[in-house]
Amino acid sequence: MSTVRPPTPPASYPLRRTLWPCVAALLGVVLVAEFTSLDLWVQDACYDFAAGQWRVDENASLPKALFYTGPKALLIAFGLACIALLVGPAGWRRRFGLAHRRRELATVIICLGLGPYLIGLAKANTNMFCPYELTRYGGDVPYVKLFERFPEHLRPERRGVCFPAGHASGGFALLALSGLAATRRGRLLGLAVGLAVGSWMGIYQMLKGAHYLSHTLITVLLVWLLFLACRAVLERAWRKAPDSP
Repeated sequence: MSTVRPPTPPASYPLRRTLWPCVAALLGVVLVAEFTSLDLWVQDACYDFAAGQWRVDENASLPKALFYTGPKALLIAFGLACIALLVGPAGWRRRFGLAHRRRELATVIICLGLGPYLIGLAKANTNMFCPYELTRYGGDVPYVKLFERFPEHLRPERRGVCFPAGHASGGFALLALSGLAATRRGRLLGLAVGLAVGSWMGIYQMLKGAHYLSHTLITVLLVWLLFLACRAVLERAWRKAPDSP
């Protein structure tokens, strides 16, 4: 009597099944930020109240080069290299083991460009202020959470443009590298690279008072959801990749 084997799940299945855990984590971070003082506790540790300054000076050239301008330049260069691989000769892709991965390579490129752009749009509309702007840290704006309103007599004339974390979104967009891999080890390596680079950029922003912890956590989760969405759309629109045999 023959045994019927269940169908082998597609290569993208291990990534697809992270959708609902990611949504749950996003909701959890929002609730923690809204109903606890975790953001302020973490931010207090990033601020020297005695000296009245942040742990990292935003004008210091070396930290700025290592954590801000340097990573941004490298991400731009990496994105351009990915575009060259996508549109260039097939031999280029074979050299990097991407002979039949144009769709996945396109996903990386889209996430690198679209992630920071969408996060930037959100920043322009959420009206949240950065830690360094708070009266708690020497600024002129009261602390108000995402779903709270400013007191009528303390409402600032300008709008806040600090949520989510825009700078770190470029680093977290590298999470899309996990989609290039066909093995579990490769997917984990892609995740590790994205988390490491995004955290490198995001922690710097926290230490100089530009973002709260929740801003960075929400950004990484939003970028991951964007990656899953881009991957799903391209899988439907690109059923048979142009360079597949």
